[in-house]
Amino acid sequence: MWQDFGEYILMQAGDEEIKIAEIGVGAFSQISDLLNEKDNITLIKTDIAPKDPTTVKDDITNPDMELYDGVDIIYSIRPPSELQPYLVELAQKIGSQLIIKPLTNEDLNTGRVKMKLKNFKKASFYTLR
Repeated sequence: MWQDFGEYILMQAGDEEIKIAEIGVGAFSQISDLLNEKDNITLIKTDIAPKDPTTVKDDITNPDMELYDGVDIIYSIRPPSELQPYLVELAQKIGSQLIIKPLTNEDLNTGRVKMKLKNFKKASFYTLR
């Protein structure tokens, strides 16, 4: 399932230079490791409590907008429901695509903004363009 999720993000990224942000990285690095293998992708990883030096400290409830300058795709894996509206708000402010991979069977908390359920191979997630 994770390979399929990563493959979908890579398809969205294409072969052109692109900037991607993972928000709320935590300790799970399988997707970011896959994205870091591509020369055309600049990846920014953020978390409120970074677990390693490659992750930038940022609070999505009050984001440092300079970090997200030029970001084309934002993704977040299993973000807490209370943070999901902030992800939507940030994506809309900067005009980026948003991909949220919630916990299995979890409803999204995105308010009036409706995200599209996407099933790609064995992965299910929500997208907002």
